[in-house]
Amino acid sequence: MTRIELINEIFTKKTFLCIGLDPDLDKFPKHLLETSNPIFEFNKAIIDATAPYCVSYKPNTAFYEQYGIKGWQAFEDTIAYLKLNYPKHFIIADAKRGDIGNTSHAYAKAFFNNLDCDAITVAPYMGIDSVSPFLEYKNKWAILLALTSNEGSANFQNLKIENAGFLFEEVLKESIKWGTEENLMFVVGATKAKMFENIRKIIPNHFLLVPGIGAQGGSLSEVVKYGFNNDCGLLVNSSRGIIYADNSIHYAQASAAEAQKIASEMATHF
Repeated sequence: MTRIELINEIFTKKTFLCIGLDPDLDKFPKHLLETSNPIFEFNKAIIDATAPYCVSYKPNTAFYEQYGIKGWQAFEDTIAYLKLNYPKHFIIADAKRGDIGNTSHAYAKAFFNNLDCDAITVAPYMGIDSVSPFLEYKNKWAILLALTSNEGSANFQNLKIENAGFLFEEVLKESIKWGTEENLMFVVGATKAKMFENIRKIIPNHFLLVPGIGAQGGSLSEVVKYGFNNDCGLLVNSSRGIIYADNSIHYAQASAAEAQKIASEMATHF
């Protein structure tokens, strides 16, 4: 998906909601566990119910890999279902890959060629040669981890560099040389919303993928206040707060109601 296509979808639907598809069988409605492919059945129902209220889906590969071959098959089935039925939705493989040379080339081929995802999350710690293979694909995106919402992020990301800024700021300044606004996004956690102001001074026009609202306690209004730009420039993710809004047979309707609630708040900012 191109940048302009993503922006058009955001402004047409007046939402910049991304929904994380992170399956946990322990939280599923019990009736789904009796089906042959419960993860895909769960995802399919969530997607069909919430598609009007979002522009993106973000399946986290770890939640599929934990279930072995059947889990990975459900991941592939989910991507294929989205591509076939909701081709205008931006698909992010939340895989957090980060390795060098042929390994990154193989990861890029797997997620972009074979699965046809639009984007993949990437750890930039190993530098340009771990990221550049993902930037070689037309209309595909690398989403670099910059300032994450977890408590341990302070161990490294907030280290002060002598005669410079924080480490995460130096990552931003260096990595924007590797790609463009057309193929490079950055993860910035919603729980760090007040730091968006400085981040926008470094990357005023790049898209930001923002996890951390909902269950993690991030504030959508603060994210918009400090992170919104003329092209919106935001994909704000909610996972557990939407997909596990209810675990009865009415789980999909409950998810839709929660997604609609967030999307309605987002619409007020256009």
